[in-house]
Amino acid sequence: MAVRPIKVAILLAAYNGMAWIEEQVASILCQQGVELNLFISIDPSTDGTEAWCADLAARHDCVTVLPTGDRYGGAACNFYRLVRDVDLTAFDFVGFSDQDDIWLPEKLKRATDILATGEYSAYSSNVTAFWSDGRTVVLNKAQPQVAWDHIFEAAGPGCTYVFSRALAQHLKQSMQANWHLLQGVTLHDWFCYAFARSHGYRWFIDPLPSMRYRQHEHNQVGANTGISNLIARYKTIHDGWWFDQVRLIVRLVGLDSDPFVRRWSKLGRWQLLKLSLSAASCRRRLRDKVLFFFTCWLTSLLGGKAR
Repeated sequence: MAVRPIKVAILLAAYNGMAWIEEQVASILCQQGVELNLFISIDPSTDGTEAWCADLAARHDCVTVLPTGDRYGGAACNFYRLVRDVDLTAFDFVGFSDQDDIWLPEKLKRATDILATGEYSAYSSNVTAFWSDGRTVVLNKAQPQVAWDHIFEAAGPGCTYVFSRALAQHLKQSMQANWHLLQGVTLHDWFCYAFARSHGYRWFIDPLPSMRYRQHEHNQVGANTGISNLIARYKTIHDGWWFDQVRLIVRLVGLDSDPFVRRWSKLGRWQLLKLSLSAASCRRRLRDKVLFFFTCWLTSLLGGKAR
């Protein structure tokens, strides 16, 4: 008896991607061991991305380009649109893709094999960041998950995410129900991880890199390496953006009444000091636990826009 192939929907958000999208798509269409359909949503572009994607869809039955929609202004809103508008019911698994990376040939096979065991509902992985000058570094996101890391960080790059159909459909329902509020969440990968974990779905973070993660000047969120990146990320915390995102995500995933969240959600001086004492339960990596602790203290003592 023939074994039914694993069917995977890949959702790709594009915008002015002609410098890289051809290589990205080629690596998707060469995935081994799965039957995939690629759905592309394009933020109105000026470099020929729309015409190239239309030609791609004309040549490949497995590629669908969604009708041109609004100007999304960022990858997150484009991914929300993809989840909302693509019919996911025919697929066993659903994954995200950026427009500028290179997937290893067995990326999806490994992810779906792990999810097919039924032990996990979501998958992500480490990646190998690479630069045009030849530098590479493995970005390790596979530290053990802790009680509240999903409120404060993503599981890793969203382009590694693969979901079970049940989780994808649950995400879709939540996005539809909270559509306007969701537009304020800047990082879709952070929201999806928070939603899954807060609703009891188990998440597997693979220590084996599944793709080459391209670094360039137009990355919306790139590799968090070097002191300059740490300074830039602290600035988003000091200016209030990061804490605003935390509170919005907590509200969207239904944790705003949780006793742990209520202890610090007003983000006053004493609330931040209390939150700092939970640093070990709020980030996965040791370095990030330490930075979380001191960031809460500095924001409390020096002021900022946490409130």
